[in-house]
Amino acid sequence: MSTVSLGSFDFAPYRSLSNEELTTRIQKVREDLGSKLLILGHHYQQDEVIELSDLRGDSYQLSKMAAESSDCRYIVFCGVHFMAETADILANRPEKIEERNGQRVTVVLPDMAAGCSMADMAAIDQVENAWDDLGEVIDTNDITPVTYINSAASLKSFVGKHGGIVCTSSNADKALKWAFSRTSRVLFFPDQHLGRNTALTMGITEDQMPVWNPYAGDLGGSTEAQLVDSKVILWQGHCSVHQMFKKEHVDAFRRNHPGIKILVHPECMREVNEIADVSGSTGKIIETVRKAPAGTKWAIGTELHLVNRLKKEHPEQEIHFLSPVVCMCATMYRIDLAHLCWSLENLAAGTPVNEIYVDDETAKWSRVALERMLEVSA
Repeated sequence: MSTVSLGSFDFAPYRSLSNEELTTRIQKVREDLGSKLLILGHHYQQDEVIELSDLRGDSYQLSKMAAESSDCRYIVFCGVHFMAETADILANRPEKIEERNGQRVTVVLPDMAAGCSMADMAAIDQVENAWDDLGEVIDTNDITPVTYINSAASLKSFVGKHGGIVCTSSNADKALKWAFSRTSRVLFFPDQHLGRNTALTMGITEDQMPVWNPYAGDLGGSTEAQLVDSKVILWQGHCSVHQMFKKEHVDAFRRNHPGIKILVHPECMREVNEIADVSGSTGKIIETVRKAPAGTKWAIGTELHLVNRLKKEHPEQEIHFLSPVVCMCATMYRIDLAHLCWSLENLAAGTPVNEIYVDDETAKWSRVALERMLEVSA
């Protein structure tokens, strides 16, 4: 799926460089490569990385914007592995390669250890085994698989092949409605909370949503009756950051800060999501704060770097991190200026490191699932 080359520059010396020197050297590569280079910064990145990014946004938005660039030949994705895969899938569509006279866009992830714990909770062999096991109880022709975009390319490809669709946190409701227009059941992975919170708003009840645990043995820990009566089969996965927010955190803020509003991501657990004032994607969280009047008080349940950035950008509002426990996306945090500089200088030298390449077959079926998402979201 991915190719990793060592490059001509050893990483170790970069660790001893100051942020000032690293920034200067990064800026030099940006100037040398000009519009051929796009550095993409996910909202959860550290501020010093965001400040050097050409584009900032969520995972799909960034990949889409980069793929639409006619000049771009190099993408350095300051995010996690599945995001860089999506960038490769979209930027190197056959028609885009043809427009560039056969030239591929090189996609680089500055640190290959920047993965996603949620995405790792659903491996392709586990999903394929679950599909086969479900087929022993339910006609799989009556199940539409839906994968959250926070998943490996192999899962997006699986979904594409089996008539399913990809979703984001902002269009999960549309993806589920599309799925139910085709079949009576959905298999939703890898984030159970987004699937549950979305399905509940559609009138689907908790007892119609058994959770498939890939480590629980037969039928993912469910009974045949539970699967036969199901509407949405949820995968037992979650975001390690959003799992940290608790109902008692919401209660404490409302008790200690009268008039405060609770703003959370739908990857939070049901008991938090249901009592929040606003629940929405990263983009919705940012937009909600941006549009709020001065003096508004918020407790925000999402990644720490983003909350702190919103606090800095909106001093006219009172913004708090919802959890008393510090919880950041540890894998996002791995992308620092040292890794960014190292990957950029190798790229400029013609010895790219940590190149992300999705094979043609996987990319083809992943695009099918992504294109379905675009159609239902139009």
